[in-house]
Formats: sequence, structure tokens, C-alpha cells
Amino acid sequence: MGKLFKNIYYSFPFQLLILHFRSNLILIFTWILLALFITGHIGNIFGIKYLFLSPEYLGNINFTSFFIVGFWFGAFMMSWNLTTYLLDAHRFPFIATMAKPFTKFCINNFVIPFSFFVFYFCHIVYFQGYYELQSFENIMWNCGGFLLGNLLLISLLALYFEFTNKDILHFEKSREAPPNLTGQLAPGRPYINIDSIRENRTQWKVKTYLSTNLRPMLVRSVTHYDKETLFKVFKQNHLNILVVQLFGFFLLILLGLLIDNPNFRLPAASSVFILGSMLIALTGAVTFWFGKWRMTIILLLLAGVQQLTKYEFFSHENRAYGLNYELQKATYDTEVLDIQSFPKYTTPDKKNTIAILNNWKEKQAERKPKMVLLCVSGGGMKAATWTTQVIQQVDKALGGELMEHTSLISGASGGMLGAAYMREIYLQKALGRELDVYDNQYIEDISTDLLNSIMFTIVANDLFLPWATFESGGHKYHKDRGYIFEKQFNENTHGYLDKTISAYKIPEQRAVVPMLFITPSIVNDGRRMVISPQGVSYMTKTPVADSKRNTVKADAVDFGKMFEEQDAMNMKFTTALRMNATYPYILPNVHLPSMPEIEVLDAGFRDNHGITSATRFIHVFKDWILKNTSGVVLVQIDTKEGDKVSSSDQDGLIGSIFNPLGIASKLLSLQEFEHDTSLGFIFDILGEKNFDVIRFSYQPTKKNKKASMTYHLTEREKQDILNAFYLEENQENLEELIDILHIKNTPITIK
Repeated sequence: MGKLFKNIYYSFPFQLLILHFRSNLILIFTWILLALFITGHIGNIFGIKYLFLSPEYLGNINFTSFFIVGFWFGAFMMSWNLTTYLLDAHRFPFIATMAKPFTKFCINNFVIPFSFFVFYFCHIVYFQGYYELQSFENIMWNCGGFLLGNLLLISLLALYFEFTNKDILHFEKSREAPPNLTGQLAPGRPYINIDSIRENRTQWKVKTYLSTNLRPMLVRSVTHYDKETLFKVFKQNHLNILVVQLFGFFLLILLGLLIDNPNFRLPAASSVFILGSMLIALTGAVTFWFGKWRMTIILLLLAGVQQLTKYEFFSHENRAYGLNYELQKATYDTEVLDIQSFPKYTTPDKKNTIAILNNWKEKQAERKPKMVLLCVSGGGMKAATWTTQVIQQVDKALGGELMEHTSLISGASGGMLGAAYMREIYLQKALGRELDVYDNQYIEDISTDLLNSIMFTIVANDLFLPWATFESGGHKYHKDRGYIFEKQFNENTHGYLDKTISAYKIPEQRAVVPMLFITPSIVNDGRRMVISPQGVSYMTKTPVADSKRNTVKADAVDFGKMFEEQDAMNMKFTTALRMNATYPYILPNVHLPSMPEIEVLDAGFRDNHGITSATRFIHVFKDWILKNTSGVVLVQIDTKEGDKVSSSDQDGLIGSIFNPLGIASKLLSLQEFEHDTSLGFIFDILGEKNFDVIRFSYQPTKKNKKASMTYHLTEREKQDILNAFYLEENQENLEELIDILHIKNTPITIK
């Protein structure tokens, strides 16, 4: 047993593994980081693991998408081998005596890449079977694509090395230097004493290595070789490292230039592996040249990047497409906000909205109909799919009366994507287009992946090519992940929503479709931005008597009035939806043309359920509501997945230090408590008989974990979301809604 242990310990693969953990922790960290992404321990809330385990290409998860990912994973593995060969091959002088030294180094350097490959491969198989519900044949076919892509890349590089890498026999016969460098190994960076290498006096004792046929072989002495010849063998891979770096860099730039063409939007995992290959090669180069100073140099490089990106040439803020940034900027201060809430503005805006409500009432069969306000919650693709499913199924069960009774839609993030899409489908039908509003295709459209294009663009465009531009509404803007989000979303939804905000002004005024308030949060001061084609200045401040108006502050901004001079109504509707769904890091905050400049992000940071907008709307128009309707039904479509109180009795010393700050992570729970207070207030002003709240909540089944809050859904998650409508609680709420709206003889479809 002791002999076997010694044979393993002094084998080349094992000694390389020890060396990596001693000297190459920065490089090993890239493997660890990828593993944490794949398992979901990092970036799970953003759905990062989906990029690796369920790669999409041209909207499909298939042999081709896995082939592309496998190909670039092979590039990542070979970058690891090239870099570690550059840094460590000289520590094992017997390599220089071998035929095809780099090939044999790769074979013996297999432990980390092969372990990761098996780990990755097993996760793919499990994920495709359990979450994507793929058949065994499809899983094997897709995995075959991954393997084939991996082998193709390795084969191509092996062919390249066949012509560029020479063994010691070649250099003994020829006096030529390696094609890339002469003189010292690198300026100011010589190897350790070459005599020590030649005499085999190194701390890394190796007895055996694996040959090309994977058989263990005894190492040979190098004492009889000329030291200059040994030098040449070790130096020859410098050019290969440079080729990897330059090829990866120019490839990412090329892909960034071609993001408008779906054929060049590679699976995002591919771009991550390309970027990883470059980072490994760059880290290896810095380590090689600067040795123990590598961390200092890396920190200086990061500081340099930080300083450079402060300049506009290197970093471009995201803008609202359609707005005019060339004109004088709008003044944004408390005085202007207060003025915009004066009766001078609120009175005509209220009058316009009352006219809309009167048009809505004329379409109803009852003299005093029930008014429905539709509130949808945020939550990425999960919320978008759930909202679309509920609107379709409830409206179908009500015989088409849900959208007819709805006067206002409000909400956040993904929920508003689904609600806006369904509203547009109803509008298209009202305009004479032959559509089945209950077609399952709309579920497929809204649940189609957006994450892959976003993450691909971050790597291929935002990091390396932030200068590409496009034109919208007569103005130029820079392409980034915000741009590709809108482009991909329009492709998924057949371009129905590719219009300006103003396009909805007349349909809303004629009550052809409900009004829709888009309310992103303002980063600078925490206010909400209310975006609507109608004047909505009455939404900017809690309604109080004019004599008491100074007792409350404006907590919202009427987008149309604030940016009227900057062509507010010319802004793209998809941009407004994106502003409303700008989750940090995944999408960029949108900067608006104001002084001082303000930026906006996800509506969920102020109101993730749309309750704030709905209750203020009721408060403002309570007199009209009480006079013209038989009450309000607030239909809430949310993705609340149950309350769970976490324990803090085992936080430990470090955890206990940060525990008092933990309440900041309970933002959505805090909002819900405030929403309950607001709803209680509405019960008071309308009366209990005139106000009802009906909730349709997504609840994952016991065998399924909750769907992630990102722009990708697995097939299992999608089916779980759709089936949640048929849960007993939701069906009971549907029956209650039918009863409240007095819809008779309407069949309820229970699965």
C-alpha cells in the first residue's frame, strides 16, 4: 500500500495538481467560479446556471447549441493547459526530452479539467432530464453534440500544435530559435537557474508520467542535454498563448458587432468560456512576467479600468430610446415636482381620465358596473408567464368580461411584460385582426428565453465594444444589453409592442383597452416615475385639499410632463417596459435627460405588486367610482410563494454582526405590509361592500422548487407555473370573482 501511495504521489499528474494548488490559485479560482455558477450557488437569482445547463441557440435547446458550448469549453480547457505549461513546465525538466512535450503535458494535466468535465456533464444530464423534461434519447443526442464540439476544438488545436510545437530532437538538429522570442525567456523574467534544471535539481520530484497511450512511464534524466536546447523547448509556446489571447479578443469584438443577427448570438455560456480563456491567458501572462508582483499588477490594472471607464469614450450610459438628449435638459428638483402637482396640471388630467372612465362605462352592460383594477407583480419570466396564463384563463372563464371590466393595469417587472403583451393582443383583435386571444402561442411567446441574449451581449458587446450605435426615433444611441433585451423581446412577441408610447393614447381614451401605468423607480431620490400616454399628474402626490397641499410631498413624477420638451411620447413602449423591469446587473439603469441627471430601475423597488398605483388611482377618483360603479374589484396576480420565518439563533459571530442589517433584504415583505395598510384604507373610503380583493397566486408544487426570478424558464418550471392556476385556492378565487361580477352560466375549467 505504501509503495502504491508513493507511486501515485510522485506521479506527474499528482505533482502537477499539488503545484496548481500551491502556486496557481488564481487560475484554479476560475474553475471554482464556473462550478458555483453551474450549481447555482452564485447567480442563481439571475438564472446564470441556465446558461450552462440549458444553452439556447436561435431559440432552441438542441444538438447545435450544445455543440457550440462544447466547442468553446474545449477552448477554455486548452487555454488552461497552455497557461499552466507556460508557467510551470520548466519545473519538470524531463518534459523537454519527450516527443510532443506539450501534448504529454496536457495528458498529465488532466485532473482538474477532466474532473470539471465530469462534474459539468453530470449536471447537464440531470438538468436536462429533470428540469427540461427531455427524453433519454434527446439528452444523449445533446450530450453527443457537447462532446463532439469539445473534441473538434481539441483536434483543431492539436493540428495547429503539430506544426508549431517542436520536440528536443528538432532543436538538437537545428540551431534555430523558437519563432516567437529570442534571447531571454522574457524581458526581466528569466527561468530559474538552467543548470539546476539540467542537473534535475528541482523540488518537484517525479518518478512516472502518463504517455500518449495513457500508460505510466519512468522519467528520464536531462543532465546530458545542452542547456540552450532545453531553453528552446520551454520557450516555444509563448506565441500560442498570444494567439489564444488575440483570437479570443477579436472574436468577441466580431460577435459584438454582429449582435443584431440572431445567427451570431452564440449561447451565452460560449461567450463566458471565451472570456474565461482570455482571462486565464492574461492572468498567466501577468504572472509569468511579474512573478510575485502579479497581485499588485492585477490590482493596478483594475484601478486603471475603473478610472478609464469614468470617461464617456470608454463607458456609455444607457438611455431611453426615442427621447431627445440633444435639447436642453429638463429641470428636476422639488420645486418643479411640486409645481407639476398644482391644480393647473391635475385638473385637466383628471378631466381627461374621467372622460376615459365614462367611455369605459358606456361599454358595460350594467348601469353601475363593477370596475376591475388589474395589479401584476414582478418576478422575471416567471411573473410574465403567470400573468399571461391568468389573464387568458380568467378572461375565458368570464366569457371575455375580465378585460372588458378592467379600467387600469399596474404592476412591475415581468408581470407587466405579460400584461402589456396580452393588452396588445386584445387591441389587435379590437382593430379587426383575426386572433384567438386564448391561443397558447402567446404563452410560448412570453416565456421564450431572454436571458441568453442579454448575457451574451454583456460579454460580447458591453465589456469590449461599447461604441456600436443604432438609430431610433431620429436619434442615435449605443447598443448594449438593454438594446438587445428590447430587440429579443420584440422578436419573441412578433413586433406587436414595437411602437411608441403615444400609439396607445387614442385606444386608451376610447377605452378600447385599459389604461396601463408603468412605474419604474428613481435611483436618485426613491420616487416613482409614472409613464402613461395620458396626463397623470394626479398620481404624483397623495390627494389632499389644496389648502393642505404643502403637508405632503410629491412621491412620484409624471414622465410625460417632466420630459415633454424632450419628446416623451416618442419614447419606445418597449423601453418603458424595460425601465420597469431593470433588475440590477442583468439590465442597465436608464439615464434620463434631466438636470441633475436621474436614472431609473425596476419598479419592484418601490412597488412590486402595482398596489400603490391602484390604491392612489381609487383615492383620486373615489367620487366618480362611488357615483358610477357598484364597486371596485382589485384583481391581484402575484408570485408570492408563501411566508417563511428564518431562524437567527445560529448566525455565528460574523452573522450576528450583520443580522441587524438583514431587514434590508426583506424589501418585498415590507412592501406587502404597506400594501395591506393601503388596502385597508380603500375599504374605509369605498365601504366594505364596494371593494373586493381577489388574488391569483403562483404556488410551486411540493415536488418543484420555486421558479427563479430571471428571464429564462425551464420546461418543468413553465409547466408548474401554468398548472398553478388549477390549484384549489386559485379556483375558489375564480368562482368568487365570477360571483362578484355577476357572470352567470360561465363554465369553470378545472384541470
